[in-house]
Amino acid sequence: MKAKIFFTVVLALAVITGCKQHNVLHIGSNSNKIKYQGRISKTDTVSEMYWAGSSVTISFKGTSVSAILQDEKGENYFNVIIDNDSLWVLKTDNLKKKYMLADSLPYGEHTVQLFKRTEWTSGKIDFYGFQLIGEMLDIPPKEKYIEFYGNSITSGYAVEDTLGYESPKPVFTNNYNSYSAITARHFNANYSCISRSGIGIMVSWYVQRMPDMYNRQNPTLWGSKWDFSKFPANIVVVNLFQNDFFLVQKPDHIEFKNRFGETPPTDAFIITAYAKFIEKIRTEYPHAKIVCMLGNMDVTKAGSKWPGYVEAAVASLNDTNMHTLFVPFKNTPGHP
Repeated sequence: MKAKIFFTVVLALAVITGCKQHNVLHIGSNSNKIKYQGRISKTDTVSEMYWAGSSVTISFKGTSVSAILQDEKGENYFNVIIDNDSLWVLKTDNLKKKYMLADSLPYGEHTVQLFKRTEWTSGKIDFYGFQLIGEMLDIPPKEKYIEFYGNSITSGYAVEDTLGYESPKPVFTNNYNSYSAITARHFNANYSCISRSGIGIMVSWYVQRMPDMYNRQNPTLWGSKWDFSKFPANIVVVNLFQNDFFLVQKPDHIEFKNRFGETPPTDAFIITAYAKFIEKIRTEYPHAKIVCMLGNMDVTKAGSKWPGYVEAAVASLNDTNMHTLFVPFKNTPGHP
C-alpha cells in the first residue's frame, strides 16, 4: 500500500511539473520586458513598426516562442534571430495570425529577435505580443545609440539580389545586412534607421525629401512627429546626396523641374541645402557626434565635387562634433 501511495504522489508531482513547464505565457506588446529598436508607435494593445531595421526582442527561459503579427500589405520580411544567430526569414501576410519563431529549443535561456528587413514602403506591421513556453527574462540595456539617415544604401536595397538585376522586390532588401545595421551590431548599439530608397536632401525620385520626413514617427503621415528624447543618440550618421548628385544632371525629370525649374542648382545652393539639413539634426541631438558621410557609389568617384560640398557645409557650421567620411568609389555598376 505504501508503495502505491508513493508511486501516486511521484506521478502527480511529475504531472504538475510537466504542466508547469508547458504552460503558455501570453506577453502583450506593452510589456516592459520587450526590447524595441527603431521608431515604433505603441499603445496598450498593439505596436506599429514602419522603418527598415525596426525590431522587437524577447529574452526567456524555456523552449519555444511565437509572435502575433498583422502586415498591412503582406509584403514584409523579417529575419528571425535566435541567440544572436540570424537563422531564417519570415514572410508575413495581411491576416492577423500567430507565427512560430522558435520551437523545441533546448530548455534554458534564449533570446529571439524579429528584425524588419524591408523598407516602410512595404507597409506597416502590427505587433500584438508574444506567446512562449517558459518564463520572461530581463534584457540588459545597451549604452550606445546610433541613428542613420540615408537612402537605398542605408536601407539595404537589393543587397541580396545576387544576380545583379537591382530588383525592387522586397525579398531582396535586407537591412540586417546593410552597413548601418552591421555597424550598430559591431558596437553593440541601439539602432535606428531613417531611410528610403531614392530619397535626397534637395531632390528625390518622387516628391518626398529627407527634410520632409526626418522627424516623423510614421513616415506616411505628415502630422506624425517623433519624440527625439526617446532615442538619445550618441552618434548620428547622415549618408545622403547620392540621389541629389544623380538628379541634378536630369533636367527633364519631373522632380528636377519641381525643385529647380530650368536651372541646375549652384554650388552655393547645394552647400547651403546640406548645411540647413544638418542643422536640423543638430537641433534634435545637441550633444551627439554627427558623421556626414557619402557612400561608395558614383557620388565619390574621381573628380566628383560632392565631397567638397559636404566639407564646405560642415566647415560653415563650425561644430567640433561634426565629422566627414567619404567611402571610396566601388567602381562597379549598381548598388553595393
